[in-house]
Amino acid sequence: MTVPVNKKFRNVDEYLSTFDPEIRSILESLRKTIKAAAPEAEEVISYNMPAFKFHGILVYYAAHKEHIGFYPAGSNVVELFKNELKDYKTSRGTIQFPFRLPIPHRLVKKIVRYRAQANLEKVLLNRRKK
Repeated sequence: MTVPVNKKFRNVDEYLSTFDPEIRSILESLRKTIKAAAPEAEEVISYNMPAFKFHGILVYYAAHKEHIGFYPAGSNVVELFKNELKDYKTSRGTIQFPFRLPIPHRLVKKIVRYRAQANLEKVLLNRRKK
């Protein structure tokens, strides 16, 4: 289950349309959860993946062969949430949600809200420095 390599997506709906209904439904559910956690965020395609921006990128997500890749921007996010992510395969900036398990929507919301707050604080700090 991968996206065509040579396809460049113009928007998230176009990206989602490339998947079968079961995978598309999981992606739509994740998309809805992210939107609920950061309603002010803008939905974009970045690195040919769906992403949400609010004063910078919050998170990316993408479907792979056996999982949904969830990529929170920021270097410390996976480490900060490591106890809550113990059931998932992770690396420094990646969380894998296997298709065999439900998406942990409450945790996704916490991560997205954390990222939105971090981005906002960075903007406010930069404004104070000027």
